[in-house]
Amino acid sequence: MAGPPVAVVNACTRDGRGGSPTAVVIDGATLTDGDRQAIPRRTGTSHTAFIDTSTADTPTVRFFTSAGELTNCGHGTIAAQAVLLHRSGATEHHGNLRTAGRIFATTAIRRRDGVEVWFDQGAIALADDGDATGGGIIAALGLQRADLAGNVRVASPGTPRLLVPVRDHLTLLSIQPDFERLATECRRLGYLGCFTYALSPTARTAAARMFAPALGVDEDIANANSVGCLAAHLLDTSGNADIEVHQGDTLKRPSSISASATRTGSGIVARIGGVVDTSPRPAPPG
Repeated sequence: MAGPPVAVVNACTRDGRGGSPTAVVIDGATLTDGDRQAIPRRTGTSHTAFIDTSTADTPTVRFFTSAGELTNCGHGTIAAQAVLLHRSGATEHHGNLRTAGRIFATTAIRRRDGVEVWFDQGAIALADDGDATGGGIIAALGLQRADLAGNVRVASPGTPRLLVPVRDHLTLLSIQPDFERLATECRRLGYLGCFTYALSPTARTAAARMFAPALGVDEDIANANSVGCLAAHLLDTSGNADIEVHQGDTLKRPSSISASATRTGSGIVARIGGVVDTSPRPAPPG
């Protein structure tokens, strides 16, 4: 029997182009985890979002790469909400999504260039021990300490990753990681991956690259949760709460993600947004 239909959308596009191709499956609760891991391989996407709409007013979403399940996925959350709005035919929706035991407030609005989606990421834990633990990762990236623009830092909205500031855009573009070594180091230290970035002189925009070979994704076109982590870090260290991050240029898939961080009684939280193309297209049969 054929499985549920699979749609592929481009999440976090920039100026109507590019974005991260993301597979979305609605009502996929009958699939096995092996089936879920197979869909990214079949569709050629880095991630797939599986939405169970039987859970009352709050759909439950699970995220998979070809290597296994993720606790959460920012651009997958954005893609899932856009597909739900597209399916409903509405022009705007304010609601929630549930994933990994957490509920995220979401907003989706149909725009001329796609569906604009925002979600509340929740509290982000920041730690200053990145320099003590990240030396092997810096080497695996092919970087020297002189290439860095400051201290590396660990940030976690649920799963820790390393934030690595580099001195300029050219340094960022020149990074050629040893992916096998980087995967080994990330697994050893318990990091999801490594988010390298170069701030613009105004610190309101940045270019970034996300490397997560331990998850089966050597380089991610758009990593929304890491952008939220960067916004939290910037608020904590410089007072700048808002950032727009461009990714995907080295992969010829330009993407854009925005985030705004706020201090609350429970810590720093972030709100993350991106635009998704409005025409989900069927995935290849398989």
